[in-house]
Amino acid sequence: MKKLLVLALITSFWACKEEKKEPSIAETMKSYTIAQMMDNEAIGGGSFSPDKTKLLISSNRSGIYNMYTIPTSGGEMMPITQSDSSSVFAISYFPKDERMLFRMDNNGDEIYHIFVRDTDGSHKDLTPEEGARSLFNQWSKDKSAFFYSSNKRDSRFMDLYKMDLETLTPILVYQNDDGYDLGVVSPDEKYVSLSKSINTNDSDLFLFDLENNELKQINKTQSANYPQDFAPDGSALYFTTDDGSEFSYLMKYTLADDSYEKAMERDWDISGSYFTQNGTYQVTYINEDAKNTIEVMDVASGANIDLPTVENMEITSVSFSDDETMMRFYAGGSHSPSNLFVYNVETKEQKQLTDVLNPEIQGQDLVKAEVVRYKSFDGLEIPAIYYTPHQASAENPVPALVWVHGGPGGQSRQNFSSFIQYLVNHGYAVLAVNNRGSSGYGKTFYQMDDLNHGDKDLKDCVEGKNWLAQQPEIDGEKIGILGGSYGGYMTMAALTYAPEEFDVGVNLFGVTNWIRTLKSIPPWWESFKDALYKELGDPYSADSVRLKQISPLFHTDKVTKPLIVLQGSQDPRVLQAESDEIVAGVRKNGVPVEYVLFEDEGHGFVKKENQITAYSKILEFLDEYLKEEKSTPIKEESK
Repeated sequence: MKKLLVLALITSFWACKEEKKEPSIAETMKSYTIAQMMDNEAIGGGSFSPDKTKLLISSNRSGIYNMYTIPTSGGEMMPITQSDSSSVFAISYFPKDERMLFRMDNNGDEIYHIFVRDTDGSHKDLTPEEGARSLFNQWSKDKSAFFYSSNKRDSRFMDLYKMDLETLTPILVYQNDDGYDLGVVSPDEKYVSLSKSINTNDSDLFLFDLENNELKQINKTQSANYPQDFAPDGSALYFTTDDGSEFSYLMKYTLADDSYEKAMERDWDISGSYFTQNGTYQVTYINEDAKNTIEVMDVASGANIDLPTVENMEITSVSFSDDETMMRFYAGGSHSPSNLFVYNVETKEQKQLTDVLNPEIQGQDLVKAEVVRYKSFDGLEIPAIYYTPHQASAENPVPALVWVHGGPGGQSRQNFSSFIQYLVNHGYAVLAVNNRGSSGYGKTFYQMDDLNHGDKDLKDCVEGKNWLAQQPEIDGEKIGILGGSYGGYMTMAALTYAPEEFDVGVNLFGVTNWIRTLKSIPPWWESFKDALYKELGDPYSADSVRLKQISPLFHTDKVTKPLIVLQGSQDPRVLQAESDEIVAGVRKNGVPVEYVLFEDEGHGFVKKENQITAYSKILEFLDEYLKEEKSTPIKEESK
């Protein structure tokens, strides 16, 4: 009897133990405020100091981007600038001393100036011309000067200048009277590569002989995409082309005999390639299914070197010290903001320098995206990046958003987004669609939306919504659409031309009047203007009829679903008038509309305070009009 009782007790104990399960992530996950989520630090860059003891980086830890240094041995970041208005972006240490280059604009107006920070802490604007835009191009081979481009002579065209590091006095190297895009300068400074857009994918490629003032076209039988780099000895130019292929590959053009050789080809677009300072390594970026794959080739052997690994992370960018003994790299993913590492190429030692995830956030609460594909209305396969909330299930279906990237011609990628993670953390699934016309999936796919915007690309987004509605973890009756710039246009196109498909719309600085936008593009886009007109339409021609038809501003009477619009006053690409007028037009329908305006932002919001305001307003809007499906009017907001 005792044995039976003991056996019963043991059986009961193990039965209880088996029933006791570990709690799921959905049960243990925390809900985060937007302030907590935006307190994930964003960093970028990483120029080695001449003695390699420090890296120069940009960080938004102060609320906007400023310049910092961080020891390569590990330690605290040291602030170098303390701007509280316009963001400061680090360019580079000087090659032979600890002066620093950085750039600033005015609250997002994209009129960049190049500054030097001297070793005594003083700053000087090296490109002070009012209204002129200046961009750093590259260092000279001997590191005694740098090249930069500026439109100070003619606001439409970027000329090439060389700035001596001792005198800090620029000289004009190439006067760009014909609207070329500037490429790289050869190591011997005899040539500058130039390109001229044929359309938004293809260019003609040229070499300009700076000594003899001679121009030579080098893509004689094939279209090119972009010049990449000269061989270290200056004997050849490498450029990308997709001639005869769906994807861009790397072509080598040898100057001496005008010969061509395919240097590298992969199953996806090669998006960039360059040589390190002494030519020991060639670094190549491949856009593999919406994420970076990086290859570093030892030029002498032709073999790729082994890159360091970080568990559960992808290396997203690399850069070498001038002596090529050290490499800095970033590693992250859709579920983790990227951290900065250094790697000793000789000893194989690697060290993590930053930990940018807000310590208040549990890493397991963030969601790793997955790549999915669905069939569109005509059978075309559409790739997308899918974020599923931990709390979503067939028993607990959640609302969802179709996210549309900027562009046109952009791409949603497998990168970290605090905003997306915030939405997902609060129970919204996100499907970031790469509709036809997106880059990264071959030139045929890329060109499929030419002169067809607001039609088949919009239908791809609608089919994304239909795909979401079929997922058991999604509430198919609660799906909205969200996007910025071109994605904002797609949001308004959806609410205008497919008014019953989506339940709400979130428009971040979206184009609503293509005629005005195409007529008012910034003057420095002149070299790209004709290519843009070929894709979208020429507002000065008969295309204007179609452009008006596809502009949501002229069809606001069709909008019936709640809308939130966000805009920066300093935006040089999508003018504030676009958002002012679309809000006024939709409000005439008695439709709930919220308008959030930032006086100190441009095309995209970079100040943390404004991001917190913008994204919290979006969540409040979604909670009210998508989750709860209420329909009372809401007020205008201005920041």
